[in-house]
Amino acid sequence: MSKARPRYEIPVAEDNGPTHERAAKSVFTRGNPPRVLTTVQSLLNAGDITQDDANAGERWYRDYVFGKFGYVEYAPDYVKDATIKHDPVSWQVVRAKAWGRVLDVKRAYGVGAELRLRMMLVDEMSFTKMAKEFFPHMSLSTARTKISGQSAMLLEQLAAFYRNKDGARSSVMKEALVPCAQI
Repeated sequence: MSKARPRYEIPVAEDNGPTHERAAKSVFTRGNPPRVLTTVQSLLNAGDITQDDANAGERWYRDYVFGKFGYVEYAPDYVKDATIKHDPVSWQVVRAKAWGRVLDVKRAYGVGAELRLRMMLVDEMSFTKMAKEFFPHMSLSTARTKISGQSAMLLEQLAAFYRNKDGARSSVMKEALVPCAQI
């Protein structure tokens, strides 16, 4: 006498898009999956910044999220490196280095720049919302134009910061790898 266990069917997700509540809060791009149309994307679409500037913003965002919250979102085509396996201590060291890079940007450009980056990238605020925060006594169109210009300039500076930092690191590596015959 065997009792048949009830069989549970797990429904397959038909739509991998945002929920109705999330869709009401933001504007999404077309694509699969749909992504939030951020201020960086709108600056890129308008031609105010280059792809390198947008990539610098994404790099800062990834460091911020990993350093602050401790998780990483990988791209769909990411290939896992099987040679590295982190224990809890090394994971926290890598996380601290990411937060150190965020602090390097804060030290280089100040608290106002970090606040603008957080509003743009982490909080996903629109130019209108940012304009109301920074310039409450100014007309909305003028304030939006100012915030848009400041954001574009900040992303350009951030890209230059990362280029200079990566260039300095590669020149140090070249000095460290001098053949013994030249010493």
